[in-house]
Amino acid sequence: MILVHDRLYVLTPEKTIVNYTVAGISARIGAHLVDLLICFGATIAISLLVSVVGWVIPEGLLALFMGLFITFGIFAYFILMEAYCQGQTLGKRSAGIRVLMSDGTPITPRAAMLRNLLRLGDFMPMLYMTGIISIMVNQRAQRLGDMFADTVVVRTSRKIEGFSAAPHRAGIHPLEHTIGDLGGMTLAEYIAIKRLCDRFPYLPQPEQVRSIQSIWIPFAEEKGIHMLPDKHPIYQMEAVVMKYGRLHKLV
Repeated sequence: MILVHDRLYVLTPEKTIVNYTVAGISARIGAHLVDLLICFGATIAISLLVSVVGWVIPEGLLALFMGLFITFGIFAYFILMEAYCQGQTLGKRSAGIRVLMSDGTPITPRAAMLRNLLRLGDFMPMLYMTGIISIMVNQRAQRLGDMFADTVVVRTSRKIEGFSAAPHRAGIHPLEHTIGDLGGMTLAEYIAIKRLCDRFPYLPQPEQVRSIQSIWIPFAEEKGIHMLPDKHPIYQMEAVVMKYGRLHKLV
């Protein structure tokens, strides 16, 4: 990945160059302020709830609960939202930015946890300034948590209008009957197709077409998969990922 002006260029394992617009400092600060307001509001709401039920719960237990919530609740908010909401907290969504792995794939739960381990610095003025300086001087506009987790913050890309990829984490895809038994499929092929499925909705349309032609069509022809004229290729690709992952206990 290289940075040219405000664009990040990623050479993917499928030999496709993908580019993203780096999120600006103002957008990131704005998103963080929104998230802090949300966390502050949640803290007030929990405090009011605790005051209501305080008469039936021992004071020491209430104090312990509030201490744990204030200490870990904010971190849990950032980690869970980024891990399971496409790299976006509510603040990031309002600012039109998201977190990705540095190779352009969606952020993993592990990376979401790692990048937020240093979130404590965002609540300390001197360390917060250090984070801002880090974003300004780092080649990939990363703060310390991003460098630790190998993540980047970018502007959200508009998905194909009217298109959303099928989930492929687990389960049985309705098109699995169209892809055969996948005999001879290798782990490397699985990884290549899964990575393409993960980033496909966010690729510019020319790169979507090029990726299908260079990765999916040769694979389908080799495995004898009949491509459906009335279905977008991504759905059969997802079916391949789901079936192979389930058969080989990868999901």
